[in-house]
Amino acid sequence: MNAMGEVRGDTTYVDVLIVGAGISGVGSAWHLQQQCPGMSYAILERKDTFGGTWDTHKYPGIRSDSDLYTFGYRFKPWVGPPIATAGEILAYMGEVIEENGIGEHIHYGHDIVSCAFSRASDLWTVTAMADGKEATWTCRFLWMCSGYYDHRNPYIPDWQGVEDYKGLFVHAMQWDPRTDYAGKRVLVIGSGATAATVIPEFAKTAAHVTMLQRSPTYFFCHPNQNELADRLREIGIDEPTVHRVVRQQILYDQDVLTKRCIEEPEAVFEELKELVRAYAGPDFDFEPHFTPKYRVWQQRLAFCPDGDVFQAIASGKASAVTDTIDRFTEKGVLTSSGQEIEADIIVACTGFNLSVMGDMDVSVDGERVDWHETVNWRGMMFDGVPNLAWVMGYFRASWTLRVDMMGDLVCRMLNHMRERGATSIEVVPPPGLVLGPWIEADNFNPGYLQRGMDRLPKAAEGSEWRHTQDYWREIEEFPAIDLDGPSFAYHTAKVAEVAA
Repeated sequence: MNAMGEVRGDTTYVDVLIVGAGISGVGSAWHLQQQCPGMSYAILERKDTFGGTWDTHKYPGIRSDSDLYTFGYRFKPWVGPPIATAGEILAYMGEVIEENGIGEHIHYGHDIVSCAFSRASDLWTVTAMADGKEATWTCRFLWMCSGYYDHRNPYIPDWQGVEDYKGLFVHAMQWDPRTDYAGKRVLVIGSGATAATVIPEFAKTAAHVTMLQRSPTYFFCHPNQNELADRLREIGIDEPTVHRVVRQQILYDQDVLTKRCIEEPEAVFEELKELVRAYAGPDFDFEPHFTPKYRVWQQRLAFCPDGDVFQAIASGKASAVTDTIDRFTEKGVLTSSGQEIEADIIVACTGFNLSVMGDMDVSVDGERVDWHETVNWRGMMFDGVPNLAWVMGYFRASWTLRVDMMGDLVCRMLNHMRERGATSIEVVPPPGLVLGPWIEADNFNPGYLQRGMDRLPKAAEGSEWRHTQDYWREIEEFPAIDLDGPSFAYHTAKVAEVAA
């Protein structure tokens, strides 16, 4: 059997099937090739290209809200500005694919309908629609890299009177890049990372941009450069070393900041204000539009390269309104306080609808899996569901850090299964676990999580049976995990449908 798999009739078998060719799927494929070179694999991707979220979103100014030294892969040095455009990220991913021969394993246009596991054979049967026809794959292990939100249906609140509005209304996720907004009045609803991205870009040519927010957001303003990286390059240090050292420095600084947000949130907020004033001026007023009600890092801290949002506001090209929407009107929206905001274009930056496992129909021995009734092990595996791992990244650190970390662990699992002669691995919670939500609201509480908590698996106290969201803890714990410990059960199928 070669690395591309084995075709038997109308079914293709691979040892490992990766779902999704986004940042997680491409990174996971690299680790699989490097650490499990004898295993065959394929990537099934619904879109006609790679990139995932970086292909879905096409709104003005689309960029990362994490630095690319940590959002980039550990194995591929990043050489551009820390905050990168979607185009730069796609180019980076394209290089990873080309340099490592990953492209020949990606099957585009495959929309997965169902994933069914049989304990008799310890195999997954994955059914997808491709070119209007049904395509069937079987695999030993399913590596879910489909992300965490619905790429087709964004979250739009049930506002009254949307049909009365005579201008252009669009959610940012559905933005058509051909849309002309020069000289137009643009209303942006929301104040998170997406809003922080589009506002300064709109402000360059729009007549005016208004940000209407229900509640304020914390912003971190900083020049879009890394002084340490620049200095290391200046003295002739090679790029792999620059990447490794700068990555480590950023992670250290983020760890310190995360702890300070819990221990001294008021002091952190004052420092964030000073960073804003560096771009908006010393007299910039933070009340009422830029004083959040929650603690720093209870929701994602929006990064503003070069303070661009505040430069737009200070220049008068953009303004903020803090209020709720009563209803839409012909000319714009009417706020609950009675203010009518007129706009030619209204852009909703209101977030996502949570998606667990891409909302696919997943079953084990014919019984559909209800993810909310499962218990998660380290945020990546689930009791009652063998041979499956789900990549769910970090909220307070770059998503891709967990892609690399899970790449190591999943590959170690796959190799350990082969060494044991096992055909399945399953996590087994100990009796007496006290279960709770996936993550507590006082820890991290963005709207998409709160709206979708009843769809996410349950968690227990401690670090093992939950997604801790703590990279700095997990980077120490993951390499030390005992794969022969009581949390794991192995099985060898009696029905050997496919030779190991």
